[in-house]
Amino acid sequence: MKLIIGNKAYSSWSLRGWLACKQSGLPFEEVVVPLYDGDWDARREGDEFAPSSGKVPILWDGDDTVVWDSLAIVDYLADKVGRDRFWPADDAPRAMARSMAAEMHSSFQNLRREHPMNIRQVFAAKRPSDPVVAELTRIMELWAQARARFGGDGDFLFGAFGAADIMYAPVITRMVTYQLPVARFAVGYMDAVLHHPFMQDWIAAAQEEEWVLEQFEQPAR
Repeated sequence: MKLIIGNKAYSSWSLRGWLACKQSGLPFEEVVVPLYDGDWDARREGDEFAPSSGKVPILWDGDDTVVWDSLAIVDYLADKVGRDRFWPADDAPRAMARSMAAEMHSSFQNLRREHPMNIRQVFAAKRPSDPVVAELTRIMELWAQARARFGGDGDFLFGAFGAADIMYAPVITRMVTYQLPVARFAVGYMDAVLHHPFMQDWIAAAQEEEWVLEQFEQPAR
């Protein structure tokens, strides 16, 4: 398999796709493509990007099978290795985990727009906008419900690290970068995600990247 991703410092969707590949345990080639450089437009028109209309991440499994969109990559890999590696085994927690992952996939646009991912920075704390506060409150509610109902003795939302944690991992980096307000209980969960070996590998690689995108190097708008 070959996974094409964007800059590790900035590309939140790439992080999700990459974490999914790591979680699968399957071998894969990683190709990092610098976003918005001088060759970006031409590169997006190439055959490897055609199925996703130039978006990353995009996963090729051989020459004919291609998956794009991070949540689709999660599901594709779960089909290959067994869903229990990604999703809780029992119906009730699995239903909640899938719903939380889907909500992350389709919602929280204000948080995404006003606080883009930049793993290499920690900006001075600033009160977020009211729409972002509302979205943060919703995320805290979801995390609290998952941890209380299904977290058990584990460190993650549903005990073991899985797809729901993968989908929320980039949000956790945003909370750190912009010092966003979070509930006290959430700090331990965030630390568990950030110190997961997969996340440590990604963060270390992001620190080594030489590309700098000025549009993502500014404090929250």
